[in-house]
Amino acid sequence: MKDSLKDRIYLSTIAPDAAKTARDWGLGIEIAEFCTASNMDTEFDVWDGKVREKLELAGGRCVFHAPFNELCPAAIDPLVLDVTKKRYRAAMELALSYGARRMVVHSGYMPFVYFPEYFIERSAAFWAEFLAETPPGFTLLLENVLESAPDMLCEIVRRVGDERLRLCLDTGHAMMMKKGISFEDWLEQALPYLGHAHLHNNDGTSDSHSALDEGLIDMEHVVEAIASRCPGATITIETREGGRAALWLSERGFL
Repeated sequence: MKDSLKDRIYLSTIAPDAAKTARDWGLGIEIAEFCTASNMDTEFDVWDGKVREKLELAGGRCVFHAPFNELCPAAIDPLVLDVTKKRYRAAMELALSYGARRMVVHSGYMPFVYFPEYFIERSAAFWAEFLAETPPGFTLLLENVLESAPDMLCEIVRRVGDERLRLCLDTGHAMMMKKGISFEDWLEQALPYLGHAHLHNNDGTSDSHSALDEGLIDMEHVVEAIASRCPGATITIETREGGRAALWLSERGFL
């Protein structure tokens, strides 16, 4: 497990020490600087320079997190849908320029705005069209945010039927939003479709991005399940202290 898992672990650059910790422990980084789309426009050279510095320090292995504010692949307004397409296309080109072959995208689901069946149908159509123009070997990782259960996102992946679209299980979001389902059941339903995971903990009251051992999630069980049952899946630690997370993983034999 140790030898195979180390090459599958990344640290989000929301942690100030992500790049240095990645270098010290032989991990990758997940580029989070462009989660805010305007960073692709305003002072792009500054943001791009920071990312390239981190990549050089960390050794170059990376996952890219696409922008997500106000973007939705199931948007009702056609102008919003156009912006979503443009942003994701630009994000993919940027990811490729950094050497990333995996890109995290938010689902865009909003309760009380989209009927689930409508959201599933529209999202599946969007991602099928997007993948038709996506280079081979580039994988999209669909992240849960405001969903109360994983079934909608699982169905989107099933309908698209392309191995280049997989789920990104965000553990903190799942713990916050789950309704009528335990976290353990959420994990079990997601595992067959899993391509990536964002690991951070909380107490169920706020999306705090707490350390792996600070919250209600049995994170050791989560890592063990992904390591043993999803050999192609990668993991990003999305906490604000990369060094602390690496030490936690090492103490439990994951590094």
